[in-house]
Amino acid sequence: MYSLMRSMSLRSLLVEQLPVLLLSMIIAEVFYKFHSFTLETVAFLATWFLIDFVVQSVLRAIAKRAAQPQA
Repeated sequence: MYSLMRSMSLRSLLVEQLPVLLLSMIIAEVFYKFHSFTLETVAFLATWFLIDFVVQSVLRAIAKRAAQPQA
């Protein structure tokens, strides 16, 4: 986590990671009722990872499409 914070700019953290983090927290709070702190934490981190992966993939696809020359 410390490496993540150090490797990203403040703007990038606020614009890219904060919404994904909040969405993951909401999903975990509403749906994950494992009665185990460890399982719920692992599920929350996995959710955060997967949502961030999808968001980053979409952003890369949009940037790639925008970088292609228009015919």
